[in-house]
Amino acid sequence: MFLDKVTITIKAGDGGKGAVSFYRSALTMKGGPDGGDGGKGGNVIFKADGGMNTLYSFSFKKKFVAENGENGGKTNKAGKNGKDIIILVPAGTVIYDAETNKVIADLKDNGQTFVALNGGKGGKGNAFFATPTRQAPHFSQDGEKCSFRKVILELKTIADVGLVGYPNVGKSTLLSVISNAKPKIANYAFTTLFPNLGVVDYFGNTFVVADIPGLIEGASDGVGLGHEFLKHVERVRLILHLVDISESEKRDAFEDLIKINKELKKYSEKLSKLPQIIVLSKCDLVPADEIDKKIDDFKNKCKENNIDSLILRISSITNSGILELKKVVYEKLQTLPKSDPIDIEEYEFDKRDTTSLEIKREDDGSFRISGGFIDNLIRGVVLSDHISFAYFQKRLKDDGIIDKLKERGLKQGDVVHIKDISFEYID
Repeated sequence: MFLDKVTITIKAGDGGKGAVSFYRSALTMKGGPDGGDGGKGGNVIFKADGGMNTLYSFSFKKKFVAENGENGGKTNKAGKNGKDIIILVPAGTVIYDAETNKVIADLKDNGQTFVALNGGKGGKGNAFFATPTRQAPHFSQDGEKCSFRKVILELKTIADVGLVGYPNVGKSTLLSVISNAKPKIANYAFTTLFPNLGVVDYFGNTFVVADIPGLIEGASDGVGLGHEFLKHVERVRLILHLVDISESEKRDAFEDLIKINKELKKYSEKLSKLPQIIVLSKCDLVPADEIDKKIDDFKNKCKENNIDSLILRISSITNSGILELKKVVYEKLQTLPKSDPIDIEEYEFDKRDTTSLEIKREDDGSFRISGGFIDNLIRGVVLSDHISFAYFQKRLKDDGIIDKLKERGLKQGDVVHIKDISFEYID
């Protein structure tokens, strides 16, 4: 099954908690603090795999969580860092933030990696907090917690050449003749339900061709299969526009050309400006004494409409014109630059909130404080330890939190809630 768009949930590993420990031995009963730091959580990393051509594997697993860092230990032993989780995706996968729909990465090349989320920092052990005046801290720091995030993966096929045209003009047959691809071929509309890739060999030189599912009039507006698959020609450098010159489907060949080009332009101005070679297919179905006139008439219509694309004739059944087509395509590709990656505006997907602050007055008159600033501050606080609690109160005062509470009406004896901690304010 082919799948080219999916939403998944990812989470980096939490940091490990710092340890509270004091050195003990047969000779030393009251040693100093020796609690080690917690380990860093694992990262979430995406990696492009050229061997994949669909996002189908994400139908079965949609949640990916990196390993948490281990807690710190005694004798200043640091916790082990959590393992990164590496998520393999096909080359050509674009990653979006599901919340903002902004592009955060374009994994265009095989082996390319992107660190989507960094693991949480490990908390400091009590040895870190020891000072000449605080020689026996009985508290440590919690590890940094990480949140679940949703991202959208969208596959945009990586190919040098895109085959476009109405259904049943011979795209799949041509791909099977010029490359190693084995697409499904049958005489009915939309035989191709997903893009097929084939590697074409031209005397030891190779290029990749993608057979795009048949377009029809209205494809750019979602008619048929076109809108779902037009994105797969966005990255190609050259378009082979197949036209059934035999008109075996009872459609006018030149009108087919015009209609498909309109759909390409409606979908993307960039696509409409890509170099295009017109390939007249199924020449074997036209009587020998009629084919030259039929092609001349087609070329004249192109001239009258200022269409100056190169026009080639082929028959995939008899192999007529196939070698010439390979030669022309290969030589044309040598003159074209590689496709550019998608423009990504500067956007920090993994930004951690350490500054936001929200003060809310509860129905019973108490105050509740929340936000990124508090989440970050509370990691290093143990309220059962009077020294740690004193540090916490000092930070609330020094950082202006108490002043903000007083502006909201805080007075002597009022209760303040922070996370699952509650205390009475004493001025």
